[in-house]
Amino acid sequence: MTDASFERLVELACHDLRTPLATVNGFTKTILRAGEVADLRYVELIDGAAAEMAMLVDQLGLAARIAAGSYDPHPVEANTLELAAASGVPAAGEGAAVETDADTVVRSLRALAAAAVRFGAEEPSWTVDGRELVLAPVGANAAEALDGDAVRDLGALVARAAIAALDGDVELRGESLHVRL
Repeated sequence: MTDASFERLVELACHDLRTPLATVNGFTKTILRAGEVADLRYVELIDGAAAEMAMLVDQLGLAARIAAGSYDPHPVEANTLELAAASGVPAAGEGAAVETDADTVVRSLRALAAAAVRFGAEEPSWTVDGRELVLAPVGANAAEALDGDAVRDLGALVARAAIAALDGDVELRGESLHVRL
C-alpha cells in the first residue's frame, strides 16, 4: 500500500466513521432529553452504531499496522471452506488446510462479501477449490468497490491489504472475485 493510497484509506475511514458517530450522538441526545429510555430501539441503534465504529477503528488500525510493517499475524491451521463459510455468505466446494491468521482472513472475507452486497451483488456465494476462493456473482458496481484501485469501501481495501500481508492475493476477474490464501 503506497503512502497516497493509505492517506485515501484514512480519509475514507474518517468519512465512514461520521455516520455511526452521528447516530450515537443524535440518539444519545434524544434519550437525555427524554430523561428515560422510552423506546429500546434507540438503545439498540446506539449499540449497533457503536459496534460499527469499533469495527471501522479496528480496520483502520489493521491497515496502519500493515502499512507500518508492524502487523504480527497469529497463524493457525484452518480449512479454507470453513473460513469462507464464516464470512456470512454461502460457501461450497472442497477446502484445503492452510496455515494463516484465521481471524483476519474471516474478517477480510466477510468485508469483501459485505462490500459486494452493499454495492449491488445479489446473493453472492463463495466457491472453494483448495486455496482458491471465488466470490460470485459480482456486478459492475460491486466490482468497482472490490477493485484495489477504487476507494469506495474501507473494509474491502483493508481486506485486500490483509490478505496480501498474509502472502495471499485478491484479483477481480470479470464478474467474480478470486482470493488465493
